[in-house]
Amino acid sequence: MTTLIYTHKACMNHDTGDNHPERAERLRAVLDALAMPSLSVLDHREAPLATLSQLTRVHRRTYIDQALSTVPSSGHAYLDPDTVISPGSGEAARRAAGAVCGAVDAVMHGDATRAFCAIRPPGHHADSDHAMGFCIFNNVAVGAAHALVQYDIRRVAIVDFDVHHGNGTQNIFSREPRMLLTGSHQMPLYPGSGAASEVGIGNIVNMPLAPNSGRKEFETQWRTHGLARLATFEPELIFISAGFDGHRDDPLAQLELVGADYAWLTNEIVKIAEQSAAGRVISTLEGGYQPDALADSCVAHVKALI
Repeated sequence: MTTLIYTHKACMNHDTGDNHPERAERLRAVLDALAMPSLSVLDHREAPLATLSQLTRVHRRTYIDQALSTVPSSGHAYLDPDTVISPGSGEAARRAAGAVCGAVDAVMHGDATRAFCAIRPPGHHADSDHAMGFCIFNNVAVGAAHALVQYDIRRVAIVDFDVHHGNGTQNIFSREPRMLLTGSHQMPLYPGSGAASEVGIGNIVNMPLAPNSGRKEFETQWRTHGLARLATFEPELIFISAGFDGHRDDPLAQLELVGADYAWLTNEIVKIAEQSAAGRVISTLEGGYQPDALADSCVAHVKALI
């Protein structure tokens, strides 16, 4: 069965201004790379708009209204010091969250077993009541909540290998017993959370990596802690917050990963999905700020999903 790609041209219209690291060129590089002939088996689909009911499963209505009403008619505005928005940002944010919900529906209805959401803005720093770190809505959390509400699923897992801790996702689900969150990230680094001692109600597995960590440390943490716990949890659906800013060429962090490392972890996740989740994996793009490194890593990741 094929792998789906969810995206939308509106995601290109989220303009963050000159010299902002989270810019449209990131997504353009990813989509150009995924258009190569060897990936012609991918089924490209248009991301729907997230509905208000989907967004309010994880975000407060007052925040949703405030974020969308702040979208300027021209120029730029700020939801936080790092999160810049433009006239196209409202639709882009709704398409990004909607992509994950659309992927859930497609996978749960049997259209495919796996999907990759090539979207922006990213989402895993967005909390229930505020934007943060380039993120407006928490795309993976909106999709995971949609899966829990709409389908008869008892165990959902989110795997986050972005170089920055997914603090928003953790805050949203830290007391949800049906959710397991496993994540590796550089520490110390923005946003300053994600210590191994942060365990929620026992459903959070944080794996901090020291600056300059590479393949050995990455694989050891995942084999010993993340993958072992994921397999024991026996998820019925797995989401991935796929941030590729741990790549050695990324300008915002100091890990030493390459595309092959992301391919390895993705393959391991797929193996677990085949055992307990009928192969179902939904991945959504988070960080990655050097376009060539991001494109290379995404191709390795998507090939592993296939």
